Amino acid sequence: MDSASIISKLVELNALSSALDIPESERTSMLQTMSYYANHFINELPYIKGYNNAQEKGLEIKSQTRSLDQLLNLYQKEVAETGINAASGKHLGYIPGGGVFTAALADFLAAVTNPYAGVYYASPGAARIENEVVNWLKSVFSFPDSAVGSLNSGGSISNLIAFTAARDKHQVKNENIRKSVVYLSEQVHHSTQKALRIIGLEDAIIRYIPIDQHHRIIADTLDNLIETDINDGLIPFLVIASAGTTDTGAIDPLDDIASITHKHNLWFHVDAAYGGFFIMTSAKSRFKGIEKADSLIVDPHKGLFLPYGVGAVLIKDSQSVLYSNYYTANYMQDGVNEEMLKSPANLSPELTKHFRGLRVWLPLQIHGIAPFIACLEEKLLLTRYFRLQLSESGFSLGPEPDLSVSYFWYPFDSDANRKNRQLMEEIHQDGSVFLSSSIIDDRFVIRIAILAFRTKKETIDEAVAMIKRCLGKVLSVNE
Repeated sequence: MDSASIISKLVELNALSSALDIPESERTSMLQTMSYYANHFINELPYIKGYNNAQEKGLEIKSQTRSLDQLLNLYQKEVAETGINAASGKHLGYIPGGGVFTAALADFLAAVTNPYAGVYYASPGAARIENEVVNWLKSVFSFPDSAVGSLNSGGSISNLIAFTAARDKHQVKNENIRKSVVYLSEQVHHSTQKALRIIGLEDAIIRYIPIDQHHRIIADTLDNLIETDINDGLIPFLVIASAGTTDTGAIDPLDDIASITHKHNLWFHVDAAYGGFFIMTSAKSRFKGIEKADSLIVDPHKGLFLPYGVGAVLIKDSQSVLYSNYYTANYMQDGVNEEMLKSPANLSPELTKHFRGLRVWLPLQIHGIAPFIACLEEKLLLTRYFRLQLSESGFSLGPEPDLSVSYFWYPFDSDANRKNRQLMEEIHQDGSVFLSSSIIDDRFVIRIAILAFRTKKETIDEAVAMIKRCLGKVLSVNE
């Protein structure tokens, strides 16, 4: 093509491609439309169900364009009104996410300005915000200033980063893998086993430590298992404890485990994805020893009520993290002289990364910390209130939880597991409030996880009324 042909083609393409850069008047109109939708959605949350059956239609990507109004109507019907309403206080099933409005503003700002937060050289301010969030987390959990951390998509990636650092610190590779030992309880989140498999430790020895009646690791048994494995010529290197288990809300005896891992020179990891931020509440004493961990994970999209997609990992041994993740290339030469620990990408598998720090930083700056702590204290009290209400209604309860996850079942005279399954099905069919189930000690149980910032006393009252209503149906069917 000659120059004239190229210019003619560029003019043609520009007429089409310019559609992506929307004029101010259209931007203003679209923002008004989105604002109206957001306000309507939030205002309606108290009056709609926590769960609805899914539909599957209308979401295909086609060549023709559709207006924002059309797409929001479609979104409302096919996304917002199906499945679990995770923005609602009526999500009491799995560990809820949050969705505070100020975090949505942060995501909007991050998307519009689009800074690259992975490398300090590329956007010093964005990298500093990421690092300031990590510094605040270090202060919350009494980690030293020399510790490092990164913000990730959630607990799964955070666990993977911590375990990789532990693997590399202890040189667990080649023929040593089959002799290396990891210690955990059956109550760990399943992302633990998944992460170990992903980083090549599928063939390592996994020891499941017995737990007590409160679903906590028995520390003396752990110590004995490690001693036995060392005497047998094996290579213990990693102990994984929980500060708030998903199933039962239990906190392992962290201080005792820390002493054991220190004695045997093992890496001590704490999964505090769900429960960690309760350390800021009256439950703080239950976290004694967490500051002695070599690594820990915590999810701001759980205990800080932020939208899904932001977890954090803190690690004391920065050199191990850098060894696992730091790499460079010729096209990155302009940034290689910066301090390595300033760049979040050097502490994570992600090079391209979402500017997650802003969705944590902005809400904390706008609201302060006090409302978040008050919400967490509220959830602890609501859990006690819920258990009292169910106990008075004849239900059996699991042990008193350390945090805000509890489980229960109805003591039917016969075939209890089948009938409690029926009760769970009725609860899901009702959908007023969303609960979930689990199997604990071979018993089918129903779980309640109270963490959503919009969950209030009225929500718990509605949940109890729904459970009683659904129980009545099961009892009438089985008469």
